Amino acid sequence: MNAVVAAVAVMLVLSLLRIHVVVALIIGALTGGLIGGMSLEATIEAFNSGLGGGATVALSYATLGAFAVAIGKSGLAHALADRALALIGRQDSGDASGVASKGVRFLIIGLLLAVAMSSQNILPIHIAFIPLIVPPLLYVMAKLNLDRRLVACVLTFGLITPYMFLPIGFGGIYLNEILLANVSDNGIVTDGLNVMSAMALPALGMLVGLLVAVFFTYRNGRTYDLSKIEQTERVDTQYNSWTLFMALVAIAAAFVVQLWLGSMILGALTGFVLFNLSGVVRWKESDDLFTEGMKMLAMIGFIMIAANGFAEVMRETGQIATLVQGSVEAIGDNKALAAFLMLVVGLLITMGIGSSFSTIPIIAALYVPLALELGFSPLAIVALVGTAGALGDAGSPASDSTLGPTAGLNVDGQHNHIWDTVVPTFLHYNLPLLVFGWLAAMVL
Repeated sequence: MNAVVAAVAVMLVLSLLRIHVVVALIIGALTGGLIGGMSLEATIEAFNSGLGGGATVALSYATLGAFAVAIGKSGLAHALADRALALIGRQDSGDASGVASKGVRFLIIGLLLAVAMSSQNILPIHIAFIPLIVPPLLYVMAKLNLDRRLVACVLTFGLITPYMFLPIGFGGIYLNEILLANVSDNGIVTDGLNVMSAMALPALGMLVGLLVAVFFTYRNGRTYDLSKIEQTERVDTQYNSWTLFMALVAIAAAFVVQLWLGSMILGALTGFVLFNLSGVVRWKESDDLFTEGMKMLAMIGFIMIAANGFAEVMRETGQIATLVQGSVEAIGDNKALAAFLMLVVGLLITMGIGSSFSTIPIIAALYVPLALELGFSPLAIVALVGTAGALGDAGSPASDSTLGPTAGLNVDGQHNHIWDTVVPTFLHYNLPLLVFGWLAAMVL
């Protein structure tokens, strides 16, 4: 059995059995290394050597958690939540039709979708906004019986679709610097190719998945325990015009520093220090708040570190190329089968590694020559490789596109990472991506 397939399968099965993702990644990596012919010592060494790749991301998320707690202390997000609660109150004052509550539901969904999409292109902060905005809205969501699985799908759509379709921000990196660059390096002339045209059908598949989640799968709502939210989230946070103003200043400063220096860590620290200097966060409580914030996103950090170790073991086995080559041998001259198998292999690799950005360089070197030999057009090849890379970002236990939503939605322990984020996003996005990515490869 191919070591990569075995490792990913073990990791996914253990995760579905509610074994912690970090443990599942470690056991999966050991399984893959041993099946791949590596000794136990070599497997552990490869795993350890890969851990450092996730350290920067882990520290970034830890400092963002501290910044998020400081923003919560200012009351900015709670002011938004209070406004939403006031709108809900209209129903209790005679709006028997429930129109007000339905309007607030779609307002919250639209707000989270807009912010998530903006975090990839307009203000490229990725998942940093989630612990700032989502926890204060949990009480409102619970009052509305808004299913958090739907919110996870909305957030994941906003985190993935913009970078795989719009060549701005993270999309500029994924589409231009990684996708087109790697396709070009492997024999395709990309001058004049419209990457948005290539990725339009796959992006449409993501949109179909989102609409299904919003209007069909999770339209009936879900009940949550309000008392648990009240115990973990500050639903009665005090705020005034000064704290709200300083929150806006701190957020703006954090964004400017991050974009200027390219450091999420320094951006978050800048915002946190401004809260201290302004008095919104008192000096005597700053240490406790910083520790509390780091705990909030500590799980993401550890999972990202473990995922980097897992990915390094997979690379060291040398069987990623074997997996792709085995698919090539099974294809023959069947273009339809070729497109499907390439997408499935991309799905397996990305679900294991947890990063679309890291998958493209691995598969492009083998996919591009094969696709040229089979007669795919340059535009179809771009769509094929781009979709194969994006597949698995949604639905991977180790992807920050699923870890981020869970971090915001599970602060009160009522949202399971695997069954409430990973499985819903896998079903609603990877399956449509397979279909629409295959269509793009066949018709372009």
